[in-house]
Amino acid sequence: MELRNHPLMSRRGIRNWPPVWTWIGGEENKRPKAEVGVLSDVKLSTIEPRDRCFLVMEYEGSSYMGSLLFDDSSFCDGIFTLLRTQVHRSIEYIGGLDLTYTM
Repeated sequence: MELRNHPLMSRRGIRNWPPVWTWIGGEENKRPKAEVGVLSDVKLSTIEPRDRCFLVMEYEGSSYMGSLLFDDSSFCDGIFTLLRTQVHRSIEYIGGLDLTYTM
């Protein structure tokens, strides 16, 4: 099962992939949607419960941040650990990662 379709990639029944991207710097806000850009950083929330992580991606000369909120903080930890290994990969590629092993 791909990350983008995994049933635990949600918060209160609302899908969290792909994140909503917010412009945080660079040339101009291109208002990216969907699985565009390249992951440049990922951070796990330091506030308990640790049920969210923050992604930074680069797209057409600008930087954007998105957040992934989860109902399951253990699954959030696992996604954070996985995403740390995917820095510099495309968001589209990451969305297609096989998470069958988590079922």
